[in-house]
Amino acid sequence: MARRNIRKAMQDRIDAAMASAAVWFMDAWTVVERGWRRPLSKLALRLKFAFYPLLAVAALGWLGWDWTHARSLDAAEDSLFDSVVKLRPVEPKPSGKTVVVEIDECSIDWTRKQGLGGWPWPRSVHADLLDALDRGGVKAIGVDVMFLDRDPDDPDGDGMLDLVAAGGAGRFLFATSSQSADFNEEVAPRASQAPGAYPLSPDASKPGPPIAILLPYGDAMAKYAASTNFGRSDDSIVRDVPLRDEVGGWAIPTLPVLLAAQVQGRPASSYPAQVRVNWRKHSQLPYISAADLLAGEPVCHAAGSKAPLLRDTVALVGYSAAGISDTKPTPLNPAMPGVAVWAEATEALLQDSAIWMPPTSFKYLLAALLVLLTSYAFWRGEPHEDVDGVFVATNTTLLLIAFIGLTFFGVFVDIFASVGFVSLCFGLCRLYAAVQRGRAVGNNDYRDEYNPQRHPWLLMARLRFVPNPDIGEFAAVRGKREYRRLLRRQLYAGSDAVMIEGIVERKSWLHDILDDLMLLIWTGTERTQALDAAKRELDQLYRDLNEGDLRLEDHGRVMVCISVAEIDDDNDLTNRGERMRLRELLGQDLNATDEWLLVADNRYILDPSHTLDFSDEPTDTADTEGEDR
Repeated sequence: MARRNIRKAMQDRIDAAMASAAVWFMDAWTVVERGWRRPLSKLALRLKFAFYPLLAVAALGWLGWDWTHARSLDAAEDSLFDSVVKLRPVEPKPSGKTVVVEIDECSIDWTRKQGLGGWPWPRSVHADLLDALDRGGVKAIGVDVMFLDRDPDDPDGDGMLDLVAAGGAGRFLFATSSQSADFNEEVAPRASQAPGAYPLSPDASKPGPPIAILLPYGDAMAKYAASTNFGRSDDSIVRDVPLRDEVGGWAIPTLPVLLAAQVQGRPASSYPAQVRVNWRKHSQLPYISAADLLAGEPVCHAAGSKAPLLRDTVALVGYSAAGISDTKPTPLNPAMPGVAVWAEATEALLQDSAIWMPPTSFKYLLAALLVLLTSYAFWRGEPHEDVDGVFVATNTTLLLIAFIGLTFFGVFVDIFASVGFVSLCFGLCRLYAAVQRGRAVGNNDYRDEYNPQRHPWLLMARLRFVPNPDIGEFAAVRGKREYRRLLRRQLYAGSDAVMIEGIVERKSWLHDILDDLMLLIWTGTERTQALDAAKRELDQLYRDLNEGDLRLEDHGRVMVCISVAEIDDDNDLTNRGERMRLRELLGQDLNATDEWLLVADNRYILDPSHTLDFSDEPTDTADTEGEDR
């Protein structure tokens, strides 16, 4: 019992402390909020609804500037692409028609045990490896190993490898690479003389500019060679594999495109400049160790393991051994062997499995369209609940399209940065609309609190929408929605009225019965001032409701009930009388049965019968004392 009392006392103290802290914080935070909300409210009174087209113009201007300069909207897609690739639950399976032959640690160790030395291998070993692949029935071979200089200690091996290259008649392709810029232009080859080079335009002149390219030592290998230069994005991640180097109007094809052209019988010029690989993490291309081919039996893989079939495949030969492997960072692998990257690009070309992406301009056009639609929706004064729902649904749909497209169809609709940019514009529109609404509903963060001594007269107008019984249900709902939108737009633009929008919360179980009611309140230092303001703005409301295609008179009518009273009781010692008068005025307006039709000239507002006459004399002393208590 004692412990329970101690726990209860401690809990009570914590609750009291938290309650005190909450009150203190909210009071202090209110000062902070009013510090920026009230200035924004004054700005909104000046700009009105012009803010939204101005924001759209500014956003479109930035998109145009970014398109012609840094293209930061485009750059943001790279990291998002990497995330989607990693998160997708399904990835494409390899066809098995592209095989990676890796020179791994086991292969180098095997040749060392055979008395052939470690790395680099004698050229005869490479020749034997190509011969083994050829006997295995491969269609084409790409060798991602540089053979720049002859081996003075093994001239026979050099000759053997070049003879194998000549015998392949173009089915065996060897790597070339660019050298540093300080090459000798006098002896350098020209662009048109590079292996597989083709003009990018009909007017490209021969022989083209000199190029800094390093060719293999043998004549046949130099003839059947392909570029192995990599291009990377700004963050050094390889996402798009280049298919050609462009020099002075000439294109020098890379290894994958020449392999694909050899197998498919297409000219290299028919392929794009680059290809985005459909990167895989769990289902890699088939691999085989070079030593297994040289030995004719599994020596680097466990006995009984199934080796990939070589017949009718395309093989990429390269090293993956630590210390000599030329690794590349990819979206799924920070250190992927270069030969594996070339193999993935080759697979993408041969199987038409590359990721298709819309042109870069697409994301800018999409962002521009979404900005225009967002700005237009807010400019129209659409209810924020509907705009929020449409915005979330649209973005979710676009994100699902991008995710599903990449996962199941190899299509990446890069809309993530566009959605992010539009979300920023939407947030600004939403913030401005909140300022407009905050002032319209009388939120004291956006406007001064009501002071009955300064504005003793209040006029309340109960508006009720009555649909035309001769139209369908959908047309009636649409007409009511348009009426609420136009009314809201008038109030948001800086009306003198304060709005009580709806008697119950939207989606409440009573909402369908009470959502036709809207309460507007005008203040005034005198009775005539409040009456004139109400008449002027209700006349304007009628004109607004009947100007567009959805004219109010075609869809329904608005019934108005007016009540006006003097709220200030001239008693500064207590606000009891002011509270009671305000409640009575509100009750009178909600309960009254006399209504008038909203028309072009609402003169009935000026009728003195709408004025409530309050008496300061209490009718029941007990009730008065109870109220004071």
